[in-house]
Amino acid sequence: MVAKTTLISLLLASSTSAFAPPQMQTTTSRTTQLSATKNNNNNNIEIAAATFAIASSLLLSPLSASADGQTKEFKLPPIDQSDKSRCVLNSSKMGQANAARDKLYDLRECPLSGVKGNEFDLSGVIMTGTDVSKANFRDAQFSKGYLRNSNFDGADFTNAIVDRATFKGSSLKGTIFANAVLTATSFEGADVENADFTDAYIGDFDIRNLCKNPTLKGENPTTGADTRLSANCIN
Repeated sequence: MVAKTTLISLLLASSTSAFAPPQMQTTTSRTTQLSATKNNNNNNIEIAAATFAIASSLLLSPLSASADGQTKEFKLPPIDQSDKSRCVLNSSKMGQANAARDKLYDLRECPLSGVKGNEFDLSGVIMTGTDVSKANFRDAQFSKGYLRNSNFDGADFTNAIVDRATFKGSSLKGTIFANAVLTATSFEGADVENADFTDAYIGDFDIRNLCKNPTLKGENPTTGADTRLSANCIN
């Protein structure tokens, strides 16, 4: 509305000044400039106020947590037990970069032992109390996966992309992460005994935390790899 008023004022001023004496033209021009300046100032004040309101709402309102390895607290909705088709692996069709899906991908408390999810895009999946032991996740994608307190014993993540995920409290005994990408992924409180991390890409910060895990020991029953050495934890 302010912009529209300013435009009308300028049009009226220009049409009038074409027929006015020189002195009147100068007065009209100055008046128009002052009016435009005042309107611009008012417009700037309105923009600043709107920006402040948006920033305040973002700072004061709770933000939804990203399911990544560095986020400490998560608020999850109740499990929809009425959805009988919930415990099925579905590959995302929107790309794994932002874990984009049209609805929550909830596999909490699902019995999926031995499931075949190789080459699936499972980004943004939520698992707690989920049994995916001996699952085939070769070449799968788990960006921003919430993989807590679940059973991954004997699962195969060879060549998988598991970035910004968290395995906190999960059992990963005998799991294979050979040549997997494990960037910004947390194994805090996870049991990684007999796991194989051969040639896995793990960031410096994450590898330091993994090497401190007391369960990082043993030998993988499938590949024969020494668990601690496979993660390049010498000491």
